[in-house]
Amino acid sequence: MRFIPIAGEFAAEVEGIDLCAPLDAAAVAGIHAGMDRHAVLVFHDQPLTDEQQIAFTRNLGKIELNTANNVTRLDQRRLSIEMSDISNLDQHSNMLARDDRRRAFNLGNRLWHSDSSFKSVSAKYSLLSARIIPSAGGNTEFADMRAAYDALDPETKAEIEDLITEHSLLFSRGQLGFTDFTAEERVKFAPVRHRLVRTNPTTGRKSLFLSSHIGGIVGWPVPEAMAFVRDLAERATQRQFVYAHTWRQHDLVMWDNRQTMHRARRYKETSEVRDMRRTTLEGDGPTTLQMAVA
Repeated sequence: MRFIPIAGEFAAEVEGIDLCAPLDAAAVAGIHAGMDRHAVLVFHDQPLTDEQQIAFTRNLGKIELNTANNVTRLDQRRLSIEMSDISNLDQHSNMLARDDRRRAFNLGNRLWHSDSSFKSVSAKYSLLSARIIPSAGGNTEFADMRAAYDALDPETKAEIEDLITEHSLLFSRGQLGFTDFTAEERVKFAPVRHRLVRTNPTTGRKSLFLSSHIGGIVGWPVPEAMAFVRDLAERATQRQFVYAHTWRQHDLVMWDNRQTMHRARRYKETSEVRDMRRTTLEGDGPTTLQMAVA
């Protein structure tokens, strides 16, 4: 297994491994070490089935079930609950209509975010497999929250060290004007709290934990909090911190949600299919219980 750095040290292409086959302990340890170093790993030419992708993910840790993640009803699901459907397809594999409520909700993926930060236990790794890609567009951009933290001045680092933010899908979708939630969805998407500064438990390196799901800072007036968070996000997503991945069919890209933000880019989703399937590793526990490392 070889790691070839791209975008500086932020991302790496991985060669010499077949993700369709079972992994031994050395390969699993190598992938975890690669994630700690790079935060984004790109595996080309991996024609995974759903079962193989789920098995590979389980080799790395506990899989996160896709519940309470969106407005899609159980009877509208196309994939099993071990997978997130990052596509423009309905349960019958037909393209979603432009005015479909599910499509409108999923447009939130175009905002910078960290997967499952709207849950009390946020996601560790996300693994996205490209089954069908459009002819143009639909790239995914990743921002290095470690480098963004390192670039902050000492005064800002001291100010944000112990801040707690509130995350919810209500906040991110509200930015796009999607506010028509049912009473059940408002309960399901109730805000959760996370640290604004996280520390990698293996490397000790600090990073910003930002996301479009943030709707406030505990103890701050909302307008002040949101202006501050927006400023941090603008700094953290400058071009020097961003890797843009141009998808090939059968790519699998894995990223560490504790150390990155990402967003999908626009494509012709009412006329071309983009079938992407994501598995996710559960995080280690609530970030508010994780002490900062000096």
